[in-house]
Amino acid sequence: MADTFAPPLAVVSPTPGRSVRIGNSVYPVVLPKIRDSRLHVAMVVITLHTLGQVGLGFHVSVPQILAAILTTALLQVAITFYQTRAFVWPASAMLTGSGIALILRVPSTPVGDHWTFHKWWMFSAIAAFSLLTKFVVRKGGSHVFNPSNVGLVIAFILLGSSRIEPLDFWWAPLSNPSMVIAYAVILIGGSLVTRRLGLLATVISFWLVLSAGTAINAASGQCFTARWAFAPVCGSALWTTIVTSPEILIFTYFMITDPRTTPKGRVGRTLFGAMVGIVCVVLMAPQDTEFGAKVALLAGLTIMTAVRPLLERVVPEPDSAADSLRGWSRTVLNGAESHTTTAVRARRATTFGVIALLVVGGLSFGARTTQGVLAGEPENLIGRLSTRIDPATFPDITVDDEVMNWNHEIDVAGAQAIVLTLAENLALESQAILEGDDSLLTAVTHGDRLDAMRARLRESTSIGRTVTDNYEIDRVRVTLLVPFGRQDGLSLGMISEGTVTTEIRNASGEVVSSSSAPFKTMWAMRRATGARWLTVAELPPTDRP
Repeated sequence: MADTFAPPLAVVSPTPGRSVRIGNSVYPVVLPKIRDSRLHVAMVVITLHTLGQVGLGFHVSVPQILAAILTTALLQVAITFYQTRAFVWPASAMLTGSGIALILRVPSTPVGDHWTFHKWWMFSAIAAFSLLTKFVVRKGGSHVFNPSNVGLVIAFILLGSSRIEPLDFWWAPLSNPSMVIAYAVILIGGSLVTRRLGLLATVISFWLVLSAGTAINAASGQCFTARWAFAPVCGSALWTTIVTSPEILIFTYFMITDPRTTPKGRVGRTLFGAMVGIVCVVLMAPQDTEFGAKVALLAGLTIMTAVRPLLERVVPEPDSAADSLRGWSRTVLNGAESHTTTAVRARRATTFGVIALLVVGGLSFGARTTQGVLAGEPENLIGRLSTRIDPATFPDITVDDEVMNWNHEIDVAGAQAIVLTLAENLALESQAILEGDDSLLTAVTHGDRLDAMRARLRESTSIGRTVTDNYEIDRVRVTLLVPFGRQDGLSLGMISEGTVTTEIRNASGEVVSSSSAPFKTMWAMRRATGARWLTVAELPPTDRP
């Protein structure tokens, strides 16, 4: 979160009459004023935390949130007291802690447990590290990086998505009232705060550049998998998801707008927002998971805050006559023959921006093929089946309400096509084992299921004997599988019952053993690489009614 206009420690001014006595010593107490912008930002963030707990299903608990906030608050109070001998309300530090808690997630946190203390210490440790960067990495009497931003980037890179992950781009459908309120709180609260601080131009320039750059990435074929999506997010869906994401809006309004880590002048702040957008787009272009895209977004700000001093050298002096977008534009257009400081700076900044735009365009297109990451379905795939599946012999199918809430097309009728695909996938798995065809496995399986079937294929090749399973499915219940900690997308759980016939063949292909038995299992299915539903795992069936 933004460290908005916190007064320097050296000039802390306690309010007369506010003090606390400890032993024989009296220490001033400094509380925030009602017009302090940090309080206004805190109100927005607390509202979002509340909505996340009561209406948006945020995968974070109250103790985890409090661990981050209290850690940063206590650290800030201790450090400030050591430096000033006064007790100062840690408004900035609490924003850092609440920002960490808003964005950070621990995948193994129990779902729906609002009061779990599960790995609270990770929130505390990352929040403490983030705050300490403010005191360790400094230049010109101020911190270089936005504390929550740099702390999160380093944590995500070092720990990886199996241990921690960022808040999702997508929170909930607009039919959810909490989602509508969240958008209103972010947009209205963010606009009021940034306008008052003179940073609204930073917000607008960043969002416009991010929107244009994301359109370039989407057009060049970028897709990413996400835990909340059945299929890779591509094309217009990718653009819409990113530019309208509430997480992006939080980043835009409350993270890149830290006055201590942005240029001071109007032109500088506008160009800074645009350059953050460019760097973010460049870093996001090659990412094919939501985790990678989100970390790239956060890293874009980290990089730009590090190079901010270079940008300040090519923009007008703050509050000078040239420090206006209109004046700056005229200087850029008409200053070709001028050698004044302002004209030289204008030409440098223009060159800087043009080079950056060329880089982002080249990298965005170069990072993607025109086909993107989607794999096409092999030609005549179903024609490879030795025994065709009869669509008329559907098993009994039930679909959980949560599945239809996520995707209204997957009702009982819609699920029939997916059940048919499951039957085809299982039959093609057996055929791949018999034919020793790894490409056939790749066409119908993915992830853990592909690894398991490849292991069976290698075993068959090494021992000269094949083991295949032929399934007759009598009942299927379709449920929703929402993973945490892996960027492999939303899956359907196909809880299936019926009879499985296991056949063992010798090296000549003759059946030497055959046995049948009832089975109950759950196959996870997902459109991992394109339009076809692939089998991604076999899991124990859930006992939910």
